[in-house]
Amino acid sequence: MIILINAAMLVGGFVLLVKGADWFVDGASNIAAKFNISQLVIGLTVVAMGTSLPEAAISISASFKGSAGIAIGNIVGSNIMNIGLILGITAIIMPLAVQKTTRHYEIPMVIVVTILLAVLGLNDNMVTRAEGITLLIVFILYLIYTFRVAAVQLPEDTPENEAMEKNIVKVLAITVIGGVCIALGANFTVDGASALARFFGISEDIIGLTIVAFGTSLPELVTCVTAALKKEADIAVGNIVGSNLFNVLFVVGTAATIRPVAYGGEFFRDSIVCVAFPILLLLLLQNKEKSLLRWGGIVLLACYIAYFVLFNLSIINI
Repeated sequence: MIILINAAMLVGGFVLLVKGADWFVDGASNIAAKFNISQLVIGLTVVAMGTSLPEAAISISASFKGSAGIAIGNIVGSNIMNIGLILGITAIIMPLAVQKTTRHYEIPMVIVVTILLAVLGLNDNMVTRAEGITLLIVFILYLIYTFRVAAVQLPEDTPENEAMEKNIVKVLAITVIGGVCIALGANFTVDGASALARFFGISEDIIGLTIVAFGTSLPELVTCVTAALKKEADIAVGNIVGSNLFNVLFVVGTAATIRPVAYGGEFFRDSIVCVAFPILLLLLLQNKEKSLLRWGGIVLLACYIAYFVLFNLSIINI
């Protein structure tokens, strides 16, 4: 009976994720059209923060409980997975055009803040409360930047469509409901899959490295794939870039402000990989199409698989 309940949670979680992502992307796209805001800005803010709710909940909760490894490991692991696995899969399904501002500003921002986190943490094996506040201040500056972009950057195409006629309350409600469904879906999926894994005798370490890590990134994956299939590439790319910035600046910043977070030397190799992936992404965008093409997605995915197999399965120890 228990196994049936867990299987139902797993299936129900995926249903919530898929439907929630559909509503969330539609709602975010309609907000962009309603207020004449570019989809990139919506992706960098509303969508990115919404899909990062699982990471935020886990890391901030871990900080309250003094579980530093979970607080930092969840963020570093999720940021690596966001670019390597999620953008990789999304680009293989549908090549993603990337705007000039994203290539010149947002992706370099991800590289800089990831280096900043690694330097702050590895310097004394701790992200202190003062450093957490610093990260939150940088997050506020990032929000100011995105709002300024929103003020001057109009969508490339603003036709009078059905979205423009929708009631704003309804549009916001659809977006919020979609975000809630994504968060609940990820929670149900992780709980159901973890319980099934234990039932079949899979170790807790493997569960943590695979099911839980993947589960907290499921919202980003489903949202990105849904956005790509709807040809909303700016939302897909903005979601990942914004999520990585949000994870480092807001989530780690908040967690460290609540309680200083240990940043052990065991995160050294993962920190290097976390910096390397956005750099690799930037290099893969240096083509005449200025897009993340299918072959680029294959490269990202292959690199993620190599990282996971070599490092997380302890084939190579650094």
